[in-house]
Amino acid sequence: MRKTLALVSLSLGIAFVNPVWSVFAQVPGLLPLPIPGAPEVSLQRQQIPIQPQVLLPLTLVNVGTDCTPGYHCLGWDEQIWGEKGNSGDREALLASIDNSLRYLTTDKAMAAYQNYPVKEITLDRVRSSLLRFRQLVIDSTSPAQLQAAVSREFAFYRSVGNDGRGKVKFTAYYEPVYTASRVRTSQYKYPIYRIPPDFNRWAKPHPRRIDLEGKDGLLGNKSRLHGLELFWFRDRLDAYLIEIQGSAQLKLTDGTTTSVGFAGGTDYPWTSIGRELLKDGKVSAKGLTLPSVVRYFQQHPNEMNIYLPRWKRLIFFGETNGGAAMGSIRVPVTPERSIATDKSLMPPGALALVNTSLPYLTGSRNLEYRTVNRFVLDQDTGSAIKGPGRVDYYMGSGKLAGDRAGVTGGDGELYYLLLKE
Repeated sequence: MRKTLALVSLSLGIAFVNPVWSVFAQVPGLLPLPIPGAPEVSLQRQQIPIQPQVLLPLTLVNVGTDCTPGYHCLGWDEQIWGEKGNSGDREALLASIDNSLRYLTTDKAMAAYQNYPVKEITLDRVRSSLLRFRQLVIDSTSPAQLQAAVSREFAFYRSVGNDGRGKVKFTAYYEPVYTASRVRTSQYKYPIYRIPPDFNRWAKPHPRRIDLEGKDGLLGNKSRLHGLELFWFRDRLDAYLIEIQGSAQLKLTDGTTTSVGFAGGTDYPWTSIGRELLKDGKVSAKGLTLPSVVRYFQQHPNEMNIYLPRWKRLIFFGETNGGAAMGSIRVPVTPERSIATDKSLMPPGALALVNTSLPYLTGSRNLEYRTVNRFVLDQDTGSAIKGPGRVDYYMGSGKLAGDRAGVTGGDGELYYLLLKE
């Protein structure tokens, strides 16, 4: 679902070529012995090339097997079986594994793993690891049993994170549900667009968002995209948030339902509107979340004309007829079992384990944070998800998923699990 995620995502990055400069930039060569009567030989310093140290995105770590069973154990995933009256999601996890196994049979998967930088992480090893883990999920009857088996049989490759020591920034995304119209009306006047049929021939730099939809989003028949409107929305922010999340379920004004998914986008980098508001002193850093940004624009609707165009990229959509949201590896993403990472660095479709704090609904209908372990599949990406220190966790569809995603934003760790060799 190539979503761009969070309005408040941090600009994180890490250099993967880290020159290690010696204090001796140049090393003298051997001095020739003087020969009587011979012409003077000029002495020159011999340049010794410095080879850069290439940092890999994942490193093999020893997590041990002597953990006392409990929530603090790495790999303790109680959600598979459920607790406190909540049903587990074992079947959803198995379906997500099957989605990754299907991807791994494709030519795109073969190409992705052909030059993967961590040489011991191969397509065959990823596939065999998924098959073994799938069987363990079926056979295990408790979090303790699965945790022990995984610790015994699997090697843990930890992301180096954004600090080189494993610190990963987590955010979350979801699939919103909005009301929309197939035709423009006096109320439904803000469109999302189909991808132009000649888009691959557009000259670069591409037109900016403001060039394609206008400052107020109502450029209409003056837009280069006129005639490509897919659906219309009452609220400009609804249409914009669909671009951020990359997909949506739609309740249409004619009583039917459908959905849309990512189809392409103009070639501009991600700009965080939350960060723009913060930079201009419109909001405070404390409590800066997606809900707080939405509230700001609801209270100051004219400000959208100033801030929304600052993200120059425009996302195009296709109608998906009620289908599940799709990840960038072209398989459905599964609530709380799919993640998005930087696919130029991380192994697509692979089994992973996240250890972070996530919000959960309590009996009093409040959200409280719990530090959890979740087995997940790496099936998506996003233009805001760059570097080894970023993970976007898929929460699912609807309001509760959106509420949880909007306030997710903490640090944690990311591991990829491969059968021991």
